[in-house]
Amino acid sequence: MNNELMEAMNLLEKEKGINRNVLFEAIETALLKACENDFGVSDNITVNIDKETCEFSVFQNKTVVETVTDKAHEISLTEALLQDPSVQPGDVLGIRLESKKFGRIAAQNAKSIILQKIREEDRQNISDYFNSRAHDIMTGVVQRVMNGIVSVNLGKADAILTKEDIIPGETFVPTQHVKVYVVGMRDGNGKGPRVQISRTKANMVRRLFELDVPELRDGIVEIRAISREAGSRTKMAVSSNDPGVDPIGACIGVNGSRINPIVQELHGEKIDIIHWDDNPAILVENALSPAKVVAVAADEDDRTALVVVPDNQLSLAIGMKGQNARLAAKLTGYKIDIKSETQARDEGLFDEIDEYEEDYEDDYGYDEDEPYDGDGEA
Repeated sequence: MNNELMEAMNLLEKEKGINRNVLFEAIETALLKACENDFGVSDNITVNIDKETCEFSVFQNKTVVETVTDKAHEISLTEALLQDPSVQPGDVLGIRLESKKFGRIAAQNAKSIILQKIREEDRQNISDYFNSRAHDIMTGVVQRVMNGIVSVNLGKADAILTKEDIIPGETFVPTQHVKVYVVGMRDGNGKGPRVQISRTKANMVRRLFELDVPELRDGIVEIRAISREAGSRTKMAVSSNDPGVDPIGACIGVNGSRINPIVQELHGEKIDIIHWDDNPAILVENALSPAKVVAVAADEDDRTALVVVPDNQLSLAIGMKGQNARLAAKLTGYKIDIKSETQARDEGLFDEIDEYEEDYEDDYGYDEDEPYDGDGEA
C-alpha cells in the first residue's frame, strides 16, 4: 500500500507539478476527517507521516482516569495498563488507530478530500503557470473547430479562440500549430479559471517583434506605441537608445527578413513602422504615414491635433473608411482633425497653425523647413 502511495505521489509530482508536501497535508486532513466521522471528534487525533517512506500512523490521545466520563477523550486506568503497565492516572496515552478499520463512509470521505485537494492544487498550478506567461506568445495545437470557435491545446490546458479573437478571414483545421497571445486568466463561470488567448490584440504584434528582433530584446530599440485593426493594418512607433541604430531598419531587417515572417504569421496584415518623437506635432505627422503632411498644430492640453495635407493626399491621410486616421489617433493618443490645403486656406487655419509651430520650435527645437520623413511599411 505504501509503495503504491509513493508511486502515486511521484507520478502526481512529475506530471501535475503538485508538491509532495501538499499531498501529505491532504492525506493528514483526510485521515483526521475519517477519525471525526468514526469517533465524533478529531481534536485529540495525531497523524504521523514519514515523508521518505510514506508510512503513516494515527493515534488518539486519551487521558488516563479511574472512571471514564468521556469515551472520546478518556481511557480507564485498567484498560490503559494493558497497553502500558507504567501509566498512572492523569497521563496521556496515545492509542494507535488502524485506518483499515475506518468505516466505508469515512474511507470514501477521506478519498474525496484527497482528490479534491489534488484538483485544487492542479488548477492553482495551471493558473500560476499561465499567469506567468501572460502577455507572451505561445504555440498551441488546434483540437477542434466548431461554429467559428477554435479549441487550442497549450500543453497544460486547453483554451478557446472566440470569433472576436480570430483574425478576420483566417481558418483553422485540427492538428494545426498556431501562435496565440496569452491575455491572462479569466473566471470560468464556476468551472475554475480559464486561459484567455487571442490573435487580434495589438500586443501580439509587439511580442512577435520582440521575439524576432534582438535589438528590442536588448533594449537598444523600443516600441513606444502600437495600434492595430487585426487582419488589416498595424501602426507601430519605435525609437532607438543608440544613435547608431536605426529603429525602423532594425525592425524590418535586411530585405524584410524580420518583418516578413510576422506579416506572414498575421495573414498579410500591413504593418506601418514609424519613428517615435517626443514632439507631438512630429509624432502625429509620422503617424499619418504614408500620407505627406503640410503642417500640424497639436494641443497637448486638449490632446487634439489639426493637420493640413496636400489636396491630393487627403483621402490617403484619412484612409479607407477612415482607417489611417483612426489608427494614427490610437497610436498618438490625439484626436486628429485632417484638412486639405484648400479647406485650411478657406477656413483661415494657417495663422493658427503658424502660432503652434512657433511654440513647438521654442519647446522642441522643431524646424518646419526640415521635417523628418521617416516611415516604414510592409
